[in-house]
Amino acid sequence: MVVCVDTDPNEAAFFARLSTDLLELHEEEPTLQRVVDRAVEVVGACDWCGISLRKRRNKVETAAASSEVAQRCDQLQYDLGEGPCLEAIWDNDWYATHDTSTDTRWPRWGPKVAGQGVGSVLSIQLATEMETLGALNLYAGPVHAFTLDDIDLALIFAAHATNALSAARLVTGLQTAVQSRHLIGVAQGILMNRYELTLEQSFEVLRRFSSQANVKLRDLAAAVIEHRRLTDLDLEAVRRSSQEG
Repeated sequence: MVVCVDTDPNEAAFFARLSTDLLELHEEEPTLQRVVDRAVEVVGACDWCGISLRKRRNKVETAAASSEVAQRCDQLQYDLGEGPCLEAIWDNDWYATHDTSTDTRWPRWGPKVAGQGVGSVLSIQLATEMETLGALNLYAGPVHAFTLDDIDLALIFAAHATNALSAARLVTGLQTAVQSRHLIGVAQGILMNRYELTLEQSFEVLRRFSSQANVKLRDLAAAVIEHRRLTDLDLEAVRRSSQEG
């Protein structure tokens, strides 16, 4: 399904179609990509778009981008530790810079972004009542590109994007949970057969190894399935994989 983006965005029917379009894909990764692609289409002043998501240990990463320009501008914020995206994520708000080369709020990031050909930026927090997901970052080449109407439209779009991402994350999380239960069950069967354990004992062994090695239970289960044993596993390699996931 493709939204007809040349419909008057002030019409409720337009946003109804947009919401349906964003909710259509169900899973997180394709929904993220559709959000950034639609943002460029819907918000007329926007030339490039990226989505920054919160990760563990207060890290922020770009989960989807419409172009390399958006990807680079996002990454500059993470590398320098400043920029409207980070402010939006941590301060529960939206931020606009109308001239990146002269905005004194981000003195290191702004000139570097201007050097990428980006004159205006609008970052909007994506948050539900329960959690902050990240921020939607809209980039434009000209300075003073985003009018008040553009900002209002982007805020409405961000609300629909938040609903779509929250729903997709729930579906992806449920799928991951089902897959994890399957992996753990298969690993239990291997341990039961190899070491003559009961069902309860096999789970307790996995749980204990997972805790002692500081690895996710599903990652440990996957390693057991791959190697058909628990002893002599490269637990350091499993730990690194678990912490990166």
